[in-house]
Amino acid sequence: MAWRYFTLLFGVFACSVSVILIKASEAHAMIIPPARLLLAVVALTPLFFLELRRHRATYTTAHLRRTTIPALVLALHFISWTYGARTTYSAQATLIVNLVPIAIPFFLHSLVGEKINRTEIIGTAIAIAGLLLLNAHDAFSGIGNLLGNLVCFGSMLLFAWYLALGRANRDFPSLWLYVIPVYFQAGLFSLLAAIPWLDTFAWSSFREWSLLAGLAVIPTIIGHSLLNHSLRHVRGQVVSLCNSAQFVFAGLMAFFLFHETPTALFLTAAAIVCIGIAIVILATPSIPPRLR
Repeated sequence: MAWRYFTLLFGVFACSVSVILIKASEAHAMIIPPARLLLAVVALTPLFFLELRRHRATYTTAHLRRTTIPALVLALHFISWTYGARTTYSAQATLIVNLVPIAIPFFLHSLVGEKINRTEIIGTAIAIAGLLLLNAHDAFSGIGNLLGNLVCFGSMLLFAWYLALGRANRDFPSLWLYVIPVYFQAGLFSLLAAIPWLDTFAWSSFREWSLLAGLAVIPTIIGHSLLNHSLRHVRGQVVSLCNSAQFVFAGLMAFFLFHETPTALFLTAAAIVCIGIAIVILATPSIPPRLR
């Protein structure tokens, strides 16, 4: 039993590395999303064709067409997340972008008709109160970055929408036949958006390619896979709650690598947000993020 929770925590840790690698990279923020997505697709392509052979009789072009909108939403999420991660503190950015559990019930209600109960609304209100405390501090103290916080919040909404679309498309014969085409198209969409900045990338830099490969492998492939593996062995609420704690790992790494020291007010606001998230998660099963 213990190995299941170790696997879950390692997956959460892998996802939390995302903000660290983004900040360490010197590539333009528009270049990072297509690079991490398309490198992940290259690594996962053999798995896609393996699953395609297994489900050739049930996988149709209609399935493929249904991946386009989720891909566009995911591309917008990665672009906004990369910008937001660079413009505010690592722990703060990770905390905000992992507010997904409080937002996804509302998207599921809109897309698939799942009901929202009163407890979910209360938990959401508490989490938003903590977020407003963070934003008010950044707006009036001049220490943080209000715009970065707002971009991370918008990125979180995009990711919640992406997950809700995934729930609506749960009839796919294989998770990988859904996810890999989404990654590929999202990579192409973000690549088109990045064209004006492609000439700024240091194409011969081993360091930059290493960081981008790390983004593709650690949070995108390893983190994603371990979280989905954990869903098979651990209660969904536990997976969601643990995944929401990514900001703890991100904050510790940022403290040692970038000398980012969390303030007492941030810790207070983070506690309020986590209480709100826990209330929502315990009120109803939710889908934890499949990618960070």
